[in-house]
Amino acid sequence: MNDQLQKFMFNAAPVRGEIVSLRDTWQEVLTRRSYPTPVRNVLGEMMAACALLSANLKFDGTLIMQIYGDGPVTMLVVQCNSDLSLRATAKLAESIEGASEAPVPITDDMTLPDLLNRNGQGRCVITLDPRDKKPGQQAYQGIVPLSGEHGPLASMAEVLEHYMHHSEQLDTRMWLAANTERAVGMLLQKLPGDGGIVPHPGEHDADTWQRVCHLGGTLSNEELLKEEPETVFKRLFWQENVQHFEPAQARFECTCSREKVGGMLKMLGRGEVDSVVEERGSVEVHCEFCNQRYEFDPVDVAQLFVAGEISQGVSPAPDQRH
Repeated sequence: MNDQLQKFMFNAAPVRGEIVSLRDTWQEVLTRRSYPTPVRNVLGEMMAACALLSANLKFDGTLIMQIYGDGPVTMLVVQCNSDLSLRATAKLAESIEGASEAPVPITDDMTLPDLLNRNGQGRCVITLDPRDKKPGQQAYQGIVPLSGEHGPLASMAEVLEHYMHHSEQLDTRMWLAANTERAVGMLLQKLPGDGGIVPHPGEHDADTWQRVCHLGGTLSNEELLKEEPETVFKRLFWQENVQHFEPAQARFECTCSREKVGGMLKMLGRGEVDSVVEERGSVEVHCEFCNQRYEFDPVDVAQLFVAGEISQGVSPAPDQRH
């Protein structure tokens, strides 16, 4: 089955849901980077969650989910565009010469708090960035800690439920799982007001939210990972009156390019880039998301900055490249 996200709406109440399964998309991430097992699983859960949340964007743009950690994992990032193209990366803590403590080794039994909220300073940042922003318009950004009223949040699902409750004021439940094969997830969300598609006026089912959340709570990680979304849905909600929408296809896509890397080098300045070339013979940049390698030799660097000078009306030196 192709990677896809399925939306659905419970007809008798203002409750919507989504199920997503990422197989090829997730494999594209894993073939480019090797992560310790618990880091891999959390990043996969985060990727599925990012797809679930971005599916309800009401603009053309990007949802960026970032987790900043204070443990052996310093950062997790997932980006999802309106067309469900995704990319993801993780950054682990590194040994710093002269530091008083070495990074905590990552073991298979580590939980999310162990990895990202060891000292209670971890935080989740979600940015909604419209593609065509109006003059002066800024991207919307919400930030929540990785701890709740009763201490550290135990899972990625709890972190995002906490975020949706405090930043969006929406009751949300999420079930997320990932392994070496797939990253999967399900979302249930109670909408404000008296939404829902009610067959006859007055036949609103006030218990739907509690009932479907209870049904979702019977879903195990093993079942979520083993079964296809259609099977999961039928097992949970076969007695519910539900409307399905056309599935949306998901895919891996990285937006890096040689042109963008060149622009970044120009922002560093000619002196800074030339010093790297003098020391190493060339400038080499690896994309954090797709691990694509971009190399700029001395001639490439010269042409890069000559192009900038031309655009500013400065006469360049003659091109010596043959």
